[in-house]
Parts: sequence; structure tokens; C-alpha cells
Amino acid sequence: MNTREHSEMKLRGNKDVSYLGYSIDQMIIDFMKEQDIPGLTLAIVQAPYIPRVVGYGLSDVKEKRLASVNTMWPVGDISQAFCAVAIMQLFEDGLLDLNESIKKYIDDIPESWEAIKVIDLLHHASGLPDYHESMEFKAIIDLLKAEPLHFQPREAVEKVATNFLLLSEIVERVSHQSYHDFVMDRQIYYLNLKHTGFYEDLNQFYHEDISKTEFVHQLFKKDGNYVDPTEIAKSYNKDEEEIDIQKITSLRGYHDIWASAQDISFWDIGLAGGILIHELENRQKVYKAWHLPNGQEVPGVAGWQFYKHRGLMDIKGSIEGYSSFLSRFTDPQELVCVTLLANKENIDFTNLGRKIAAAFGDLLSTNYDDNQLYLMEGQFSVEETVKRLEQELQKREIPLFAKFDHAKNAKQVHMQLRSTTGLVFGSPQVGTNLMIEDQSIALALPLKIAVWEDENGCTWLAFEKTVKMAEHYGLSEHPIIIKMQKLLEDIVYVAANLYERG
Repeated sequence: MNTREHSEMKLRGNKDVSYLGYSIDQMIIDFMKEQDIPGLTLAIVQAPYIPRVVGYGLSDVKEKRLASVNTMWPVGDISQAFCAVAIMQLFEDGLLDLNESIKKYIDDIPESWEAIKVIDLLHHASGLPDYHESMEFKAIIDLLKAEPLHFQPREAVEKVATNFLLLSEIVERVSHQSYHDFVMDRQIYYLNLKHTGFYEDLNQFYHEDISKTEFVHQLFKKDGNYVDPTEIAKSYNKDEEEIDIQKITSLRGYHDIWASAQDISFWDIGLAGGILIHELENRQKVYKAWHLPNGQEVPGVAGWQFYKHRGLMDIKGSIEGYSSFLSRFTDPQELVCVTLLANKENIDFTNLGRKIAAAFGDLLSTNYDDNQLYLMEGQFSVEETVKRLEQELQKREIPLFAKFDHAKNAKQVHMQLRSTTGLVFGSPQVGTNLMIEDQSIALALPLKIAVWEDENGCTWLAFEKTVKMAEHYGLSEHPIIIKMQKLLEDIVYVAANLYERG
């Protein structure tokens, strides 16, 4: 299924922004239908341009507000990147030492935390327990100090909100400004981002209360401030109750920024160059893989995750009611970034984001058939990825029937093959239910995931899309097939990514 779509390499500036026969619009329409997403905004960067910002669907299904260029979404984990920039700005100002104990900057911490360095917080390598509720800083410290560290600093990595709460507190104590004001002054106002802020800023943006006018906009007819309005995305739970946006965006430094997709793109251009963090060596402190003392490479910092594809990094996550994604291809030959923001939780945009990027140049594609296969580039070696897959299957109590190390088998016949492994697994109960419908589907079962290293040293995970597989048997709409697809996507995500969702 290896595929090269074009006889001549499609490069930057090509007017054809489709991929494997699908326009970007069609990719997103199909994805939103599959995932039942109410509204979404996409922004594309081809630095220094932002050539495409598009809204799809509804940012508020009850009030029928459209997802648009100006829709402000809670950006979830992307908030960590704003906090990391703030820390690095203080570092460049000469006011902060990343290798100092956090005790130097926050004197009222438990004694057991004193071995934690500032850089450990950025690395999510502190071992601190997590917190989830909005409280005063002192109350959170009092709550957590009785809990032991999950591991000793620099022994492992675990993404927790506490790390970025402490980083935001350091920003306040070192800068003598509130965290809100420091980020607003040094990033949001500095870049003139007109649709970015914190929860407490949302009432400063013009958005009409259309519940008073039968959900029809009226003020734009009299007041130009309401033409092409800035509106706040809303999401609802299963009981159709509005999700409390103050609650979900109250984890300071971790989940607290609201922004439009276009503003995230503008901020991202400032991030890629030297506008926000001036020196390359300092940018690399937060945008490059690092190593634990035991030598283990860690492909992530401050929520960002890094890949073997040159210059590729992304940050993504989910909070209640919302999902966010920002990928960056930072190599000078590519310079493409994709932002996706939506009002539904637990949506993984990684696969879609890669296909959207591929529409802007062949250098960004997977080089495999994304229409037939579900593909994800992983951050670990093939061997580590396979180990993570096996652990996840065991955790879910899914039997592993076979593992094929094709590179090892190739050596036995005096041939060379880059690392390539296939796992065969499944639930007999689930598979039997499908075979009761059509026994010939036994040809496609059990389930399989392949992991391999490509010619560029990138690790890929892939499986045949279950709906595509089931089309041959007339079972593509069977509920089990839909659940299989979701299961496989979840397993691949865990194996491929350093950080868990959210």
C-alpha cells in the first residue's frame, strides 16, 4: 500500500491542496461525521503566511452560532506552551535559573519537594501528585503535601497539572505580576492577538446575547462591532446541559487559555522564530527531546511531543467538552502548521492533522495509503512501541495471539529488512459475533497492528480501517466494526504517544 500520489514532487505553493483524492474540506466533513463533532475551526500556517482559516458546523448547537474564524475555544493542553514561553522569557531576562530547586522561588513548599528543579516541572519529571479542582494556591499545596511523590525527580515522566501550577506561581513571584498579566503583556498584547485571553477576559469580547431575539443576530445591523462577531464556543454534556467553562479552564498554566485557531497560528509563527523566545538554544530547551539520567530519551517537553520526522512536533489534548491540536513541521523546507479546535472531548486529531498537512506538500505525507490504513507516526523505536502495545493489550485483557518480528525472520534467510513487527490479537467473543453474520470475515480476523521503521528512521503504527475491511463483507455499519475502529485507535494512541490525552 506504499503510495506516491504525484509523478513530480508537490511542493510549497502548489494550488492543489488535496490529498489522495480528497480535498481538505471533504476530509474534515467526513471526520466530523464519523466523530459526531458539532463544530470545528481549522487554521493552516505556511510560515509566514496563514493562508487558510475555516470554520465548520456550530460552535454552539443550542444557539445555532457558527464555528468561524473568530470563534474562541478553550485550547486545553496548548495552554502549557504559553506557560513554557513565559518561563523561558524570564530565563532570557536573567531572572530565573532552570536548574535551581523550585525552593529558591517558592519558599512555602514541602521539604520533600526541594529536590525538584524548575526544568523538572517543564519536563513533567517532578513526580508530583496531580490536582484537578480550582483552589487557592496555598490550599492546593496543603492538599498535596501529605501525598508522597509518585517517583523521585528525574526518574520518570508523568504529565500533571501541578507542574504547571508551580511554574505559573514561579512566573508570578519572579516577575512581580500576576500570571495573567505577564502572559497578556509578553505574548498576547505583544503579538496583538485579538481573540486570545483567559476565562476572566471573555466578557471583554463582543458577543451578542441572541437568546433574547429567538437566536437570530440583530445588533450587527446597528453596531459594526457585531459584524463578524467574536463568539465563545460552547459544549454540552449527554444531558444537554452546558459545560461549565469556568471550571474546565481554571487550571492555571495548564488548561487556562482561550483562543481562536487563527490566533494560535499567529502565536505559533512568533514561536517558531525568535519573537517570543529569542535564542535558538533556549527554544531547544522546550522544543527538543531530552534524556533522563538513566539515558532514556524523552520525546516531549511542556506538553509538546517530538518525532523523528525532521522538525515535527505537536501538542494536543482534551478537556471536558473540547479537544485541541497543534502540529508544527518546522524544517525550513516545510514550515507548515495545522491547528484544529473543536467542541467535543476525547477527539484525537493526529491522523487527520497529518493528512491535512500532506495536502500542502508531498514531503509531509505518510507515503502510505491513508484512505485504506489508519496511520500514526510514533515517538519511540519499533521495539519500545511494540512493548507499549503489548502492555496496553494486557492492561485491556485482550489476548495476543501472535507476534511476528519480520526483520528477525529476514535475517534467517540472509536478507535485510528495517525493524518491522506485526501483532495479531483480538477477543474471540467479539470476532465470533461477526462471523455469525458472515463466516468469510474470518479471513480478516483476528485484528492486526503493524509497526515499522521507515527509510527516514520514523516509526509508524498502522492497521487497516475496520470500516474499509468490513465493506467486503457488507458489515461496514455493524456496531462492532465501529467499536473495533475506536478500540484500535485508542490502543495505537497509547503506544505511539508519550503523554496521555487530557
